[in-house]
Amino acid sequence: MTGSDTHDLSYYKKCMMGGILSCGLTHTMVCPLDIVKCRMQAMPGMYTGVGHGFNSIYAAEGLRGFTLGWAPTLVGYSAQGFGKFGFYEIFKDVYKGIMGAERAKKYQTLGFAVSSASAEVIADCLLCPWEALKVRMQTSEPGTFTKNAVTGFNQIKAAEGVNGFYKGLAPLWARQVPYTVVKFVAFERIVQ
Repeated sequence: MTGSDTHDLSYYKKCMMGGILSCGLTHTMVCPLDIVKCRMQAMPGMYTGVGHGFNSIYAAEGLRGFTLGWAPTLVGYSAQGFGKFGFYEIFKDVYKGIMGAERAKKYQTLGFAVSSASAEVIADCLLCPWEALKVRMQTSEPGTFTKNAVTGFNQIKAAEGVNGFYKGLAPLWARQVPYTVVKFVAFERIVQ
C-alpha cells in the first residue's frame, strides 16, 4: 500500500498473474470432466453417467479424447482469471477513491460486492469467445466441427461473425456475477 492507501501497478500485476494461473491451470486440468459434463448437457442420453462418459471417450478416442478443447479452456479461463482477480483489486481502489475513505469503510461490504461484480462483467467478456469455441469443439457431432482450436475459431468467425462468440454472454453473466460477488464478499469478510 502506498500513502494514498491504494495499490501500485506491481500489486495489480501480481493479482492478474495469480488469476491467470489459478483459473487457467485449474480449468485446464479438469478439462476431461468438462468434456463429459458438456456432452451430457448438450446431448442427453449420450452417457448414462460420468463414469460411462469417461469409458466411452477412452474407448472411442483414447487418452487424446480427454484433451479436446484444452487450448481454448487455457486461454479463456486465463483471461477470465486475469480480469476477475486483477480488476477486482483495481475496482476496490477506484471505488474507494470515489467514495472517500470514511464512506468506503462504512460501506465496505457493498464496495466488495460492486467491485467484484464490475470485475466479473469484464472477465466474462474475456472468457466468452473461448468458452463458445470450447463448447462447440466438445459437443459437436463427429465430423461437423473441427477439433483444432485455431480452425474452429476461424469457422465460428466466418459463419457467425463476432456475435457467434458472445451468444452465451448473458447466461454466463447470470451465473458468474452472483457467484463471484458471493465468493469475494465471503472471502473478504472471513479474512477480516
